[in-house]
Amino acid sequence: MKVVRNGEARRASRIGVVRSRDTASGLSSANLPVDSILRGDCVAELSKLPARSVDMVFADPPYNLQLQGELKRPDDSRVDAVDDAWDKFESFEAYDAFTRAWLLAVRRVLKPTGTLWVIGSYHNIFRVGAMLQDLDFWILNDIVWRKTNPMPNFRGRRFTNAHETMIWAAREPGARGYTFNYEALKAANEDVQMRSDWLFPICSGHERLKDEAGHKVHPTQKPEALLARVILSASKPGDVVLDPFLGSGTTAAVAKRLGRHFVGIERDPAYADAAQARIDAVEPLPEAALALAPTAREAPRVAFNTLLDRGLVAPGTMLTDAKARVRAMVRADGTLSLETAPGLGQIGSIHRAGAIAQGLEACNGWTYWHIETREGLKPIDSLRAVMRSEMAIAAE
Repeated sequence: MKVVRNGEARRASRIGVVRSRDTASGLSSANLPVDSILRGDCVAELSKLPARSVDMVFADPPYNLQLQGELKRPDDSRVDAVDDAWDKFESFEAYDAFTRAWLLAVRRVLKPTGTLWVIGSYHNIFRVGAMLQDLDFWILNDIVWRKTNPMPNFRGRRFTNAHETMIWAAREPGARGYTFNYEALKAANEDVQMRSDWLFPICSGHERLKDEAGHKVHPTQKPEALLARVILSASKPGDVVLDPFLGSGTTAAVAKRLGRHFVGIERDPAYADAAQARIDAVEPLPEAALALAPTAREAPRVAFNTLLDRGLVAPGTMLTDAKARVRAMVRADGTLSLETAPGLGQIGSIHRAGAIAQGLEACNGWTYWHIETREGLKPIDSLRAVMRSEMAIAAE
C-alpha cells in the first residue's frame, strides 16, 4: 500500500500501476497509481492521472454548509458540527468555480463507460446537479440516503434534516456500456428491483475513526454500508474506483475489501494518515464471495422444450397465469394450447400464448406461465433456473 505525495506520482507509478484498455475508444492508459493515496489538491493531482483511465468515481466534496456561529443543544452544550476551513467558501460563485474545476478534472479521467457518484446535502447538491448538466454529464438517478439516526434540529425551527442525496451520472449523454449490476442488486433485495431510497444509519460505533483523545478524526465520515452498495452497484471486481476527496478513507477501504482497485486524493495530512492506516488493516474478501450474479443475457439459453426433454414438465401439464384464471395445456412439441378465453384453442410458444391470453403484442412466457408444485404455483422460470444451475455445474 502506498501514499503518494506531490511530485512523487511518477515514482509511485513505477512501483504499482495498472494498465487498462478503454474499449470504447481503443486507447490504452498506463501508469495509473492504483491502491495509492495522492496527497495534494484534487484538481492538481487529477491532472497528473492518465485520461480515460478510471471506471468509477465517488465524490464527497465540501458541502459549503454556511454555518452562522456555533450550534448548541437545548442544554447549551456545543454540537460537534462541520466548521472546518475546507468547507468554507467566500461566495456561491467561488463554490461554483471550485465545483466546475473538479468536475472537469474528473470527467477527463473517467472512461467513456465510467460513472460518477456525488453525495451532498440541500446546501450544495442542487448546485452540483446543475453544474453536472451544464458540463454534459448525463444524470442516471438521484439516490436518497435516508438516515435511521439523524441529528435532530435542536432549535426546533426546521424539519429534522434526515437525508442526503447522491447523484449518479454517466460521463456523457447517450452513454452506453456503463456498469449497473441490476441482477445482483435485485437478488439481494428479495428479487425486487432496488429502489432509489436507501436506509442506512450514520457512521457511528466502532466504525467511526477516533483520535487518542476520543474525538472524531473526520466530521463527515460516511458509513461503509453506503459505500458498499454504491460500489457493488456500479463497478466490477478489478475496476478502478477513484475518490477525489478521500477524507477518512471509506471509499478506498470498501473498494479494497470488495476486490476493486482504488485511487484516493486527500490534501489534509492527518486525514491521509488515518485513511492509510485504515486501508492497510483491510483484508480483501475471497474471489468466490465477489463473483457477480450473471445477467439474463449472460445466462445459458434454455428452450422450453428442453424442460420436456429433461422431464421437468410433462406433455399434458396445465399451466396457468399467477392467479390461475388462464389455463394452457403443454403439447408434446413444447407449444401451448390455450384452454380458456381469450384465445381458446389457439396454439403458440409460451411467449406467443401468453401474449394472446392478455391481448398484448408480446409477453415473457417464462414469468407469465405458472406450474402447480408442492409449494403452490411457481413460474416456469424457476424450472429454467434449475436447468441453468445444472448446466453451470456441468461446465465446471
